[in-house]
Amino acid sequence: MSRRYDCSDLEQRAAGLADAASAIRAGELVVIQTDTVYGIGADAFTPSAVAALLEAKGRGRDMPVPVLVGTVRAAGALVEDLGTYGQDLIDSFWPGPLTLVCRASRSLNWDLGDTKGTVAIRMPLHGVALELLKETGPMAVSSANRSGAPAATTAAEAEEQLGDAVAVYLDGGACTDNTPSTIIDLTTAVPRVLRKGAIPVEKLRSVIGYVATDADPEPEPDTDKPLGSPDAISDVPGTPEEGPVVTPEAPGEGTDGGSDVPGKAVEAPVTTPEVPGKPVGAPEVVADAPEAVDHTPEAVADAPEAVDRAPGKPVDLSRSKAGVPEKPVD
Repeated sequence: MSRRYDCSDLEQRAAGLADAASAIRAGELVVIQTDTVYGIGADAFTPSAVAALLEAKGRGRDMPVPVLVGTVRAAGALVEDLGTYGQDLIDSFWPGPLTLVCRASRSLNWDLGDTKGTVAIRMPLHGVALELLKETGPMAVSSANRSGAPAATTAAEAEEQLGDAVAVYLDGGACTDNTPSTIIDLTTAVPRVLRKGAIPVEKLRSVIGYVATDADPEPEPDTDKPLGSPDAISDVPGTPEEGPVVTPEAPGEGTDGGSDVPGKAVEAPVTTPEVPGKPVGAPEVVADAPEAVDHTPEAVADAPEAVDRAPGKPVDLSRSKAGVPEKPVD
């Protein structure tokens, strides 16, 4: 039978936190209040507990569970790295309603579902939740409701939906705001918002600069994925694959004779200083630079090849500097 504690009472709060921590260590489920809505949680490193969480919600492995942490240090231990922008986002918005999707550490022995090597992590801004997380370590937490049902904003609503599948309910009163967390993907070169939520995109950009977004409208209050979980990611159109970086082509310039092939990088030609009235980068030819050729009879007699004025044939001008007749470049 489930146990329920009123966390507004200090004695019950202490007793409830102790009971909840014991339940988590035993592989059981608990319901806690967060800074968004109520969540159902399990030990992140007990696969049977995570499976029980998914079963209680009526959800499959294709919608993996995010992880809540009580400290930034704990978050760092779960991921390969935070990328270029992760630490700045943490410093600005944690604890709070921002979920970071990162590459999960390959050394961890856990099973959150079909995560494809990533993990969604968040540090909630709620006293009871943080106190429990610091006692238990990282917890797999999803919204405390049956899949497809409205998110629970009170412990009573959570208990009505989940019943005795949960061992301990920590009642922190009614939630004041059910706006979901903002989810940002840090596994790509350019951070991408996978779900808009409590933290506006403009605030993210004020911290890390450019952030990619999908052209989706602002969401309605989330009914099933309020904690910034990969559950929500599964409902977001897939992130397009990044193509190669392409150097913009100047009009009429391209590779292979100037053909402008879309999406093909173009190597900029090495050009000589521009001569008035002459296209930049054009080869030095005798026809365009008659002053480069010695037209004296002696030069013509000694070096008849220097007056080879075939159009477009370049001339090695370096030989004239030493008084040596010019010779066409083969």
